[in-house]
Amino acid sequence: MGVSGKPAGEDFRLFWSAGCVGGFLAVATGAFAAHALEGRLPPGDLEIFETATRYMMFHALALLGAAWAVQRGLGRIARAAGYAFIIGIVLFSGSLYALVLVGPRAWGAVTPFGGVAFLTGWVLLALAARAPNPPEDGV
Repeated sequence: MGVSGKPAGEDFRLFWSAGCVGGFLAVATGAFAAHALEGRLPPGDLEIFETATRYMMFHALALLGAAWAVQRGLGRIARAAGYAFIIGIVLFSGSLYALVLVGPRAWGAVTPFGGVAFLTGWVLLALAARAPNPPEDGV
């Protein structure tokens, strides 16, 4: 069973799909920034938006890695990493997008929680690989 109480295959599909959607959205928001926002936002805000997009793409790819780890049977630690990456994308990138597009600077207070979720995801993904009895190649 996955962290969510669902079978691990459902976690794999969730992480793979979320990674693909995240990658798509990162490309779309990057294009939006380059074509619709450039010249309309102060340079500092455009940099913030681009940071959100860059981190979304990195962690969309990390979600694909977490999906692969779940599929390989690396267990609940790998599943927890995937959920941490999802939370990080929502909190980190989402709060930065909101800060730039909606305006209230209070959104910036949420961003560090997303960063901590990203860090947690990376640590968990590393720990998953070190878990006892990982599957052999070809299994």
